[in-house]
Amino acid sequence: MTHALPILVLGIESSCDDTAAAVLADGRVLSNVVAGQSVHARWGGVVPELASRAHQEHIVPTVHEALRQAGIEPRGIDAVAFTQGPGLIGALLVGTCFARSFAQALGKPLIGVNHVQAHVLAHFIRDERDAAPPRFPFINLTVSGGHTQLVLVRSALEMEVIGTTLDDAAGEAFDKGAKISDYPTLADR
Repeated sequence: MTHALPILVLGIESSCDDTAAAVLADGRVLSNVVAGQSVHARWGGVVPELASRAHQEHIVPTVHEALRQAGIEPRGIDAVAFTQGPGLIGALLVGTCFARSFAQALGKPLIGVNHVQAHVLAHFIRDERDAAPPRFPFINLTVSGGHTQLVLVRSALEMEVIGTTLDDAAGEAFDKGAKISDYPTLADR
């Protein structure tokens, strides 16, 4: 019996205020590197232009470190995935341009990923806990930055938003409540 080699994917995330890169082998995390952006602490929230500049500064060392931790040379990657939206346009452009250039230089496929759908499907990524993924159908609560949604997930490709907030997302509400109460927020990292 012959075993196929694992499919190695480099994932790049730059939708808001963290620059992140991960290497996955057949859906199992080999490395996950996140560069936070402390530049926003002074302003009490994310400043889009500062986020874009910080992504430009962090993306190369973050990707390099993710590959190093995974023990993978760039040519060993089978595909490059990147966040194509939604998110801050300048921040997304940094990740998109880097991912496209990296994939093109290596002659590898490029995979655009919807940020919000990725939150739902993150349940299927295997890590050191090796938790069992949910079975379809299931309901998912997504609380991420500017997005709060209840999603009916019938399959990996069939999702229906069945509820959402009308104003600020729950994640932002927690940040605002923490700020009023003098607790550290995500922007204080």
